[in-house]
Order: sequence, then structure tokens, then C-alpha cells
Amino acid sequence: MEQQVAELEKVMNCSDFWNDSQGAQKVIKETNRIKAQLEADSWLEEMLDEQETYQLMLDEDFSQMLLDEAVEALQIAIPKIDKAEVRYILNGKTDINNAILTIHPGAGGTESQDWAEMLLRMYKRWADSNNCKCEVIDFINGDEAGIKSVTIEIFGDYAFGYLKSEIGVHRLVRISPFNAQGKRQTSFASVFVYPMIEDDINLEISPADLRIDTYRASGKGGQGVNTTDSAVRITHIPTNIVVQCQNQRSQIKNRDGAMKVLKARLYQYYEEQREKERAKLEDTKTDIGWGNQIRSYVFHPYQMVKDHRTNFESGNLNAVMDGDLNGFMNAYLKYNAGKNN
Repeated sequence: MEQQVAELEKVMNCSDFWNDSQGAQKVIKETNRIKAQLEADSWLEEMLDEQETYQLMLDEDFSQMLLDEAVEALQIAIPKIDKAEVRYILNGKTDINNAILTIHPGAGGTESQDWAEMLLRMYKRWADSNNCKCEVIDFINGDEAGIKSVTIEIFGDYAFGYLKSEIGVHRLVRISPFNAQGKRQTSFASVFVYPMIEDDINLEISPADLRIDTYRASGKGGQGVNTTDSAVRITHIPTNIVVQCQNQRSQIKNRDGAMKVLKARLYQYYEEQREKERAKLEDTKTDIGWGNQIRSYVFHPYQMVKDHRTNFESGNLNAVMDGDLNGFMNAYLKYNAGKNN
């Protein structure tokens, strides 16, 4: 890795380095990623040496005070060790990429649409607390409250790697504010995540395979957004994948945004097809059929969030809804890595 950094820094010192600004940013990003990995490796080695030293000292002359000191040092280090372990797991070729996340409510009308909007807020809060940026590229309001669908871009290192743990159906149990009788109600919403694909990845999309429709935006808008046919819907005919974008006033910008989402979805689609052929696995989307929830959020009669894949749970419901998802994500990534080994 040190050699890789040296080679990349040599490239960065070239006089024409910034002639290609997009390529330069990629080199800088890769250099910083490798440096961070080297720092993590160095710290883990120091931590291992420290614990081995404690072990030798305790074997030679046991002391409760020394044991307590060793335990305290290890407990302080555990969160950083946990983070380093997950970063080793995130070694897929698109794990480091930015992410495109979509949320769709299940059956249940306003209640499910409100739950979908609560999930959107949760992921925005997660992004904020993890130094990621969000941009809504498609948003359709619910009939009375909530949302019918939303697509957002999340920009940050390993955004896709972490957020892929959220793919599936999320189940809500609460006393519905939309039910006059005050009965407990169960709602569902599905989440799917795609890696944002860089422009240098060769993915040919034939114009003949596309049907492009324009229409008037129906989501949150402003002057010029909801008054012209600026929204764009693109259908990829061979796969029947449909994407849309309506957040910009310009039809051209919305078309560019929709094409970016389409490219990400097609890349994921073809990757899944190749994986199915190699390992004869089920299509990822089979796992997100209604009723096959990956996680339950219980607001009543008690407060608990539980992931049904890993059994990781938290009683701090408010913290989870405010974006405290790293425990769930890390538990799933470790579980999935173990399952695939």
C-alpha cells in the first residue's frame, strides 16, 4: 500500500495533474482512502502490541489494578476496532461509491406514506451524522400526508457499502395518528439502494432501448417547477426499469439526473444477473416482498427496534429515528460477511 501511495503522489505532483479535474479528484480520493487504511492498520498493530504487553506483565506479576487498566484500554478501543473491521469487510468494487436510495410505502394508504417519510428523515439524519450529503432528485407527495415515493442521492465515502444493509422491507408498529379509534396499526415501506456509478465505468445504453416521457412535476416545487413539463421519466424497455427526475426546473437537468439513476440501476441489475448465474442465488428484490421485513420499529406497546436478520436491537427508539443506525449496519455487514465465507 505504501508503494501505491507513492505512485499516486507522484501522479499528483505532475504539472498537468489538474487538466482533468474529475480524474484528479478520483486520484485524491483514492490516495486519501489508502492513507486512512494504512493509519488504521498501524493503529491496530499498536493496539495488539499494547494488549500483548499487558498479557505478559499480568502473567509475570498479576495485579488487579493492571488488569483493570488493560480492560479499560480495550473497552476504549473496541468502537475503533469495530469500525476498522467493518472497513475491511467493505471491499466490494462499489462499496466506496456514493449511493442512490429509494423509498416506497406499502399498502395502507396515508399510514404507510407517513412511515415512508419518517424513514426518509431517518436516513437524512444518518447522512448528516456521518459526514454525508443528501440531494432529493425525485419526490411525490402522499395524498394526505407522507410520500408516495422518493429517490435521494447520498454523497460520502462508503455510502453504498453501509446503506446496502438497509435494503428490504421496514415494518412500523404504532398507534396510528390517522386512526380515529386509536388502534395499533402495522405499516410497511420498502428501501432499495444502488451504487452511484462513475462515468468511467463502461455501461452501454442504446438510445433505441429508451422511452423518454416528459410531464409536469407533482412533488415539492416552486416557481417554474410545477408549471412546465420539465419532469422526465425514462423507461429502459429491455429490463422494464423506470426512473424519473423532477426536482430541477430544466428538463435537460432532469434528464441528466434520470440517466444517472438509470445507469446505477442497470449496473446493479446486471451485477445481480451475473451473481445469479454464478451462485444460483435468488434475485435481491425477492427479499423485499411485502411481509418479508428485515427490521421492525415498535412504538407501542413498548419501544424497540429489532433487525430480524442479525437479532441486533435497540431500545432507544428516538435515537434510531434520528439516524443512529451504525450499530444495525455494522451487525448486518459482519453477519453477511460470515454467511458468505
